[in-house]
Amino acid sequence: MANRWSILAVLFFARMAMAFQFQAVAALAPLIEQSYGASLADIGLLIGLYFAPGIAFAIPGSALATRLGERRVVLAAMILMLVGGALMWTGTGWAALVSGRLLAGIGGAIINVLLTKLVVDWFIGREISTAMAIFINSWPVGIALALLVLPHVAASGLAPAWGAVVLLIAVALLVFILGHRAPDSGAGTAPLVRTRRLPLGAVVLAGWIWAFYNAAIGMVFSFGPILLVARGRTLAAASSATSLYLVLLAVSVPLGGILADRTGHRDAVIALSLAGFAILLAAAVWLPLGWVPAVFVVMGLISGLAGGPVMGLPSLVLSPEARAFGMGVFFTIYYAVFMVAPMFAGWLADLAGDAAMPFLVGVVMLMTCLAALWWFRRAARHLPDTASPAE
Repeated sequence: MANRWSILAVLFFARMAMAFQFQAVAALAPLIEQSYGASLADIGLLIGLYFAPGIAFAIPGSALATRLGERRVVLAAMILMLVGGALMWTGTGWAALVSGRLLAGIGGAIINVLLTKLVVDWFIGREISTAMAIFINSWPVGIALALLVLPHVAASGLAPAWGAVVLLIAVALLVFILGHRAPDSGAGTAPLVRTRRLPLGAVVLAGWIWAFYNAAIGMVFSFGPILLVARGRTLAAASSATSLYLVLLAVSVPLGGILADRTGHRDAVIALSLAGFAILLAAAVWLPLGWVPAVFVVMGLISGLAGGPVMGLPSLVLSPEARAFGMGVFFTIYYAVFMVAPMFAGWLADLAGDAAMPFLVGVVMLMTCLAALWWFRRAARHLPDTASPAE
């Protein structure tokens, strides 16, 4: 029998490759501007195109997986990522970049849903918070790797850098083909789900928590430097504080999963993390400037603790046959919120003329997450025990 931790490593690598491909545009933005005469708005379009398909394809992709099997659909999605990357590598002109990015984004949206479902299949009832915490850290690892590697590879031009993206996706595809299989319980071959068997209310609440929790984190790394500069820090100091927050966030995510599994108090870990995160966001706005660097450090250590336990919430209410479709709903909410939230926060900041507004929006988001967690628990209590371990 395959070891579930080795399967987790395969799934981690696949999602890390997706994050690497996503971050490639941002990592190579100056060269794209020079080579294509692109504006910052054009760069923003390319970045957004990778997430945009999630709104349209997360649910259809997961529904298709219930008919054809998750493994086949994951392989097809990774091939889409490969083809999209190859089009950006070998194509000429802006249209090739846009088309390739869109194709890769469709594949990325689908595997993001299904890889998460596959983690649930292997770890449901057994260290699910720890597994999810490790799994979601694949995203910052992939982003950091792209930022470290791609600018150096691109020293001789964009083409080698696009080629490096394609190579990593190809390796991830090969690793998945050779290294993944469904658990012996057969959770990966569930029958077609009927919508009446989907606990929609509970799944929507879990998706709400995940979406707004991530959007609040986005307020920090998107608007943190702007807030700190407005409060009197230098740009270098502001960027350093924000970067340190992200590093500590990545460290605290797996710690939160381990803590939830070892203590058995998942809801307490989530609630304390969300409440502490909200308090610290407000503190970054209102405490004296000298305290702010310390606030960012503590905020990084506290805010990541909820990540793994929150990602594990759908596993508490989804039966094996409903997992793929349910995770599609879960991630559709995430994609929609995460695309709109930064624009809304930025608009409010412009309207109010206050750089602190995105952080205060983040506080409100986290308060709604706490309310949604309470409602989720009420909804989950009235459901049958449908989630079973992948023994």
